Amino acid sequence: MWHPFADMSVVAGHDFVITSGQGAHVTAADGRTYLDATAALWYCNVGHGRTEIADAAAAQMRAIASYSSFGDYATQPTLELADRLAALSGLSDAKVFFTSGGSDAVDTALKMVSRYWSLRGEPKRTRIIARHRSYHGMHVAGTSLGGIPANRDGHGEPDPRIQNVAWDDAEALAREIDAIGSQNVAAFFCEPVIGAGGVYPPPDGYLVRVRDICKERGVLLVADEVICGYGRTGSMFASQRWDMQPDLILTAKGLTSGYLPMGAVLVSGHIAEPFWNTPGLVWRHGYTYSGHATAAVVASVNLDIIEREQLVERVADLAPVLSAVLNPLAGHSHVADVRTIGLLGAVQLRPEIIKEDPTIGARLVRAARSRGVLTRLLADGGLQVSPPFVITREDLHAMGRAFDESLGEVGSTRANPDQLNADLLPDITFDESGGFASSDSRLLAEVPPHHGA
Repeated sequence: MWHPFADMSVVAGHDFVITSGQGAHVTAADGRTYLDATAALWYCNVGHGRTEIADAAAAQMRAIASYSSFGDYATQPTLELADRLAALSGLSDAKVFFTSGGSDAVDTALKMVSRYWSLRGEPKRTRIIARHRSYHGMHVAGTSLGGIPANRDGHGEPDPRIQNVAWDDAEALAREIDAIGSQNVAAFFCEPVIGAGGVYPPPDGYLVRVRDICKERGVLLVADEVICGYGRTGSMFASQRWDMQPDLILTAKGLTSGYLPMGAVLVSGHIAEPFWNTPGLVWRHGYTYSGHATAAVVASVNLDIIEREQLVERVADLAPVLSAVLNPLAGHSHVADVRTIGLLGAVQLRPEIIKEDPTIGARLVRAARSRGVLTRLLADGGLQVSPPFVITREDLHAMGRAFDESLGEVGSTRANPDQLNADLLPDITFDESGGFASSDSRLLAEVPPHHGA
């Protein structure tokens, strides 16, 4: 097997095989159970081992696994899911275009906004702006959009229509649009919280200012919520939490909690209007598995679980717990910064230490694994934290202790160890009203060579 985002000279023949999962834990082929600190790859929001989802998928497969949605074909689960997502989106008169995953959703949106402006009689609006540090999937367009340089290495020149601006400076966006000419700019793509680039929550007021800049200049705003969508930040969509009012919302991952691959582009009615109401127009775009019936059933049951078990509210409740667990790790000599928002977090290593020892990140991940916690490296050399929403407070504390010990194993020393130990005790009292750490633009690290979605 050729693994994504892997040094195959090291990985080949050394696969770490996962055999089963339950809740926030998975079991490996060695028989050991591990805490899944990343929800696999940001996606298993409702936790592993949901037989309710498996049973619903099996029942749909016995009826018909799927059918094409090209032309006028449809299946009932797909139609029902489209209506449900449109209602959840908060977009006016929303329409839903299904894809096979997040990267597909990004490419769909890029083509959609360009075609929209062409239909509106402004075909020169082809330029796209995104942000440094951003991640927008690994298709050709998404690789160009993304602001992680190593992801572009060796793949030729990026799409010349695309420009990146500073991730935390809304006025940089305004200047870039004005320099290009707003009449030439189709859209701004924006993760509400930068994910794979390091888990950077937006600076105060940033997303509202971005919204206003785009509206003032007639530029479409695309919220890439492939990671944030379906509850990860404590709101159903992060764009709702920060009042972004986007024109499109891109989703995947938590849509099905990874039980089957699926993505969805949620589209404001005014963007869909020329596609839907131009006689003779056929938008020649779509995927073999767009609107896959069994995936739609899985998504619907997944949403049932999220709503019935109030998992979005649970994320909001656990957010200050995660902050209280991770923030003390900032006292480690090897740690540059700790950032959290909702059930997203990063423990970022100091860039100078990564430069001195490029193996330290991999060693830290292995040290955590040896202590029963599965995590991975983010683009700026931080440990990823994005657990299933069903994780317990006790599990969060166990994760914090494992990270603390793992940092010590790779040579990090810590200030005030007694206080750190106290902060990681399971009976700590939390301030349930706060606990969100803010990002710090002074603590940017260079992108290490191996990282991923």
